[in-house]
Amino acid sequence: MASESSFDVVSKVDHQEVDNAINQAAREVRQRFDFKGTDTTVAWAGDAGIEIVSQTEEKVKAALDVLQSKLVRRGVSLKAVEAGDPRVSGKTWHISCAIHEGITTENAKKVSKLVRDEGPKGVKAQVQGDELRISSRSRDDLQAVQKLILGADLDFAVQFVNYR
Repeated sequence: MASESSFDVVSKVDHQEVDNAINQAAREVRQRFDFKGTDTTVAWAGDAGIEIVSQTEEKVKAALDVLQSKLVRRGVSLKAVEAGDPRVSGKTWHISCAIHEGITTENAKKVSKLVRDEGPKGVKAQVQGDELRISSRSRDDLQAVQKLILGADLDFAVQFVNYR
């Protein structure tokens, strides 16, 4: 009798890659001609946030665009980074970006329901804290579930870890 195989569905962000993307975006903003004299900065704001500051709304949006392109190039999903609306504070414009990690209970239930409804028979899904464990006797079924989850338009980033 075959033992059960499983994997975990998680939503994590590699903070080193985010840090590298922030440093690259800050360097590009400092060097680009269209940002000269605007005092535009891209920097960490605490442990799970990014702050973009500039003198005009257009420049702060352009700096956000630069940051997003650097994040994508470094392999960080934009679904894990939520950018707020530009707001004015004194003479400067700010955009705060939050980095989301972990799967909420509601999102885990959505994925679990998706696996139950559209996935192969015999695949089990159970919520374990901020991750979701998918298990089955067949590794082929697990691969089909991975394709199903990746094909679904979820509003959060997913990764698969702990494949056994």
